[in-house]
This record gives sequence, C-alpha cells and structure tokens, in this order.
Amino acid sequence: MTKFKNPIFSLLLVSIFFTSCNGQTETEQLNETVVEQQSFTSKNTKLTKTQGTTEHQNVHCIIQDKDGNLWFGTTGEGVYRYDGKKFTQFTIQDGLSNNKVWSILEDKSGNIWFGTDDGVSRYDGKTISKIPFTLSSPIGFGTAAPQSGINSVWSMMQDKNGIIWFGTSQDLYCYDGKSFSRFLDKKNISNNQNLQLKWIQCFLEDNDGTIWIGSGPIAGEGVIRFDGKSITSSKPNGDGWIRYMVKDKSGHIWFSGRHNGVFRYDGQTFEKFTEKENIGSAIFKDKIGHIWFDGGERVSSIESIDGLWQYDGKTFKNFTTKDGMAKYSVWSMFEDKNGNIWIGTRNCGLYRYDGQTFEIFSE
Repeated sequence: MTKFKNPIFSLLLVSIFFTSCNGQTETEQLNETVVEQQSFTSKNTKLTKTQGTTEHQNVHCIIQDKDGNLWFGTTGEGVYRYDGKKFTQFTIQDGLSNNKVWSILEDKSGNIWFGTDDGVSRYDGKTISKIPFTLSSPIGFGTAAPQSGINSVWSMMQDKNGIIWFGTSQDLYCYDGKSFSRFLDKKNISNNQNLQLKWIQCFLEDNDGTIWIGSGPIAGEGVIRFDGKSITSSKPNGDGWIRYMVKDKSGHIWFSGRHNGVFRYDGQTFEKFTEKENIGSAIFKDKIGHIWFDGGERVSSIESIDGLWQYDGKTFKNFTTKDGMAKYSVWSMFEDKNGNIWIGTRNCGLYRYDGQTFEIFSE
C-alpha cells in the first residue's frame, strides 16, 4: 500500500451566528474541527481494505457527486472516492469522525457529508471537518446537543427547500445552512403519538413535499409521515424497522421492512408485495424503472440466498454467482450517470453491472 501525505493544513475554528430552521432567530456557534494533516490513507486501482475489517463489514452507501466522482461508505473502512481510475480512501486519519460510515450526502453547495457511527463529518473538497450538532442556549451561546453515548448518523436527506435532515440514534436534526435544530423542538407540529424519532434509517420526499421517514431498530416506529403539520406513524406490514424506501415510475412508494418483507403505498393504501418470496430488504430503482431486490441474508450468515433480483413490473430476472455476482449479501445499490449499477456487499465487496456483465472492483 502506498501512502500519500498532503501539506499540513492549519486548524480551522469557525464561529458564526445562525437562524434556526424553525423560523425563530437564535444565536448559535458551529465548531468545525479540521484535522491538521490530510494523509489520505491509500490510493489504489480497486477498493482495498486497510483497516483490518472482517467479512461482516460492508459497503453500506453510495453516491455520485456533481463532478462525477463515486463515493462509497463502509462500516469499518471509512470512505472511498472513485474518480474512474483510482480509489482514494479516507479514514479517521483524514478527519472522519469514525470509520463506520452509514450515510453519505452531497448538498446543493457541493459539500460531501458523511454520517458516521460517531457524528457527522463534512468534506469541502480540501479538508474533512467534524461538525457537531450545536444548538443555541437561552442566553445565545452555542452548546452541543445533549446526548448520552455515541450518536450514530444513520441517514441524511436534503429536501426541496434546502433543509438537510439527519436521522441519528439520539434525535432527528435539521440544518438550514446556518443552524441546527431538533425537529421535535419545532413549534406547531402535531405529535399525538408521542413519536421519539430516533434511529431513523431512511428518508424520502414525495412530489407534494411530504416527508417519509423510516424508523430503525430499538425505536421501532415503522413508517412515519410528515405532511408539514403533523407526524404520524403506522406499521402496515407489522414491521417497526424500515430499512429502505424508493419511489417507482408510477409514483408508488416501496418500503422494505427488516422482518416482514416489502410493501407499497399507492397514495391511498399500503399493500404487501407478494409476487416474489425470499427477497431481502435492500431495494433500489434504476432509471429505466426496474426495481432491484437483494436475495436476502441467510440465517446466522453473511451470504446471500439468491444474489440479486431485477423486476420490470411483470417478470423477475435473477443474478447469482454464476453471473459474476458475489456470494455475500447486498447492502447498497446505485446507478451512475453512465447507467452502470454499482452493488455494495458484505466483506466490503464492490461490483459494477454494465447491463451485460458484472465486474468486481474490490480486493
């Protein structure tokens, strides 16, 4: 492994005034802790593990930035950026809060946010800064949000109004570009079910501005809907843990439960998806409109039952190890600007499907 070390960057401390996203004027301070030295851990032609992780770790999330770079977040190896030729790895040595990365987001300004197992970090193209969820105190000074233990950032989304949503193990936060606030502190929001909004796994914004929120383990609050006035929860498939949400070309929203399978919402009712048995909870929609499903995870195993399934609305196509797919369970899927499907698996495996063949991009 070849290591590259960039010039030493000075420690940057930024203190600015904020306006909270609930419309009230508050004074806050946001401290960006920037690592003194960028030492990009490794650069290789394939996604190469350097942190000693086992086959239980996975490529958990994937995005493509406005410049065409692909970013891969892993649950133990930090983040990799792929420019089409080489993979550059970023770890805690480069400023990440933690090497377990659950979510990645590029905001409208081009900043890359990393939701880690211990808070959120942000990359501005040069340095990675640790960004605390700083809330204002009654006397106007910025203070860290009260937390007990590590705060994992499971999911992130930027809505049509530019607000960034952070689903964490402690709280649901929103950021308007200037200040953070806790969603449940927002005034005039009805919460008759006394929802706690912890352990949020995924977000989706509908065409009408409705925010759909998938609750995770421990919290188990199922599908949560925010219509701008109230938040309500339901468990139409009896599953409180929602891992993925996607919207198909008809406008229907697909949800995958951790325990009870996949179901759809057509705008009025929820319906369990029964056309295929033994599919997993990782779901994805490509640009053509096909829905992809993982093959499920074997009991007490890291291996997939049936690889991948592609569904065109009528028929299913299966991809297995015979087609070049891994034996490991699938955790993330993404389509790049060229129409390639990238698949992240256990063992930090990475595959690319070009419509005809699968190629492995990890070692």
